[in-house]
Amino acid sequence: MAQPLPGMKPRPDQALSLNMKLLSHHELQGFGGIGEGMGMQLARDGRRILWLAHESAPKNFTAVDVTDPKNPRVVVQTELPHAKVRSNSLDVVGDIMAVAYQTSAVNAKPAGFDLFDISKPENPKLISHFDASGAHSRGVHAVWFVDGEYVHMASGAPDFQPTNPADDQFYRIVDVRKPAKPEEVGRWWLPGTRVGDSTPPLARHPKFDSGYRAHNTNVFPQRPDRAYVGYISGGAVILDIADKSRPKLISHWRYSPPYTGFTHTVLPLFERELLIVSDECVQPDGKDWPKLVWVVDARVESNPVPISTFPMPPVETFTKNGGRFGAHNLHENLPVPGSWKSEDVIVGTFFGGGVRAFDVSNPYQPQEIAYFVPPAPKLSRVGSIQLNDVYVDDRRLVYTVDRFAGGLYVLEMTI
Repeated sequence: MAQPLPGMKPRPDQALSLNMKLLSHHELQGFGGIGEGMGMQLARDGRRILWLAHESAPKNFTAVDVTDPKNPRVVVQTELPHAKVRSNSLDVVGDIMAVAYQTSAVNAKPAGFDLFDISKPENPKLISHFDASGAHSRGVHAVWFVDGEYVHMASGAPDFQPTNPADDQFYRIVDVRKPAKPEEVGRWWLPGTRVGDSTPPLARHPKFDSGYRAHNTNVFPQRPDRAYVGYISGGAVILDIADKSRPKLISHWRYSPPYTGFTHTVLPLFERELLIVSDECVQPDGKDWPKLVWVVDARVESNPVPISTFPMPPVETFTKNGGRFGAHNLHENLPVPGSWKSEDVIVGTFFGGGVRAFDVSNPYQPQEIAYFVPPAPKLSRVGSIQLNDVYVDDRRLVYTVDRFAGGLYVLEMTI
């Protein structure tokens, strides 16, 4: 179904589309709740394997053969050790996969990340576990692993006591060049968020305080001396990591308050000296609206300047359908084989707003050029689609996943 006519309200039981064609849909054996972890493996035997981290127990991760995008096939699906841990995030480099583990409460295990040998996708083998558990730690929320040498992550630690429990995860760098023996080499946290800091505790948003803690921690081969960190209530951070043992702050762009915060992803477009910065919607029914994707001029990296935001449908268009509606994950131009890379088109997920693509060739006036909003999955607990993450491969195929029950959708961009 094409986009609705002006004045018409979309129904959650209908699909909406513009310049995106559904090729296939897989419910992942009845465990269709997927988190923020998607990675493509170009296997040795020529197959394309899409690895997916689950949003919650009982499943850990699922691998799907998407060599034929019209006929995806599950090749393995694994279990978590208990119901109070989730994987949520993963990354793949060659035949090694890093998987994050976050517990629902502090001082529980497993909390950290695992490295797996996935050279035989049907039989992933554990290489090592990096333990991040502790009295004030829930472990690792998100990992970034693209060079095969370092895992960059948002994590707690056994020796880190936050000034506020919501500030329990910060930026950590772990050397995995010896995969069997991961070792932390550096860390950075926003001053004032750790007990003992000389900087006083930070002021909290009066209504929307999601914590001063790291989320995505992106490092690219174009600038291996820079980390681009979404710091949730703390905004967007650029760090100098030329010396990984001593990360240094370059710039800190914070827009909450007055905005409702939850800076999720800081995606650099190096050739154009821009940053694409996404928020995350975390409240149902638009209660924390607006949740935006920002275009930021980064020509002077010590002074990032916002110049536009992506156009969004009116909040009332989707929020009455149930669940979240607003920005979340972006396809992050992953610098690995199999990943699509573009500095002109940005693809992101918007929960109830589906998956959407934007042309940013004019950074002052981004244009929406494509979208797909699936109908509500039959077993959705909120009564609407809640697309959580997106990955675009080098065939320009779009893979997107539902947070609760819908599983995997494989789409073709027709522009």
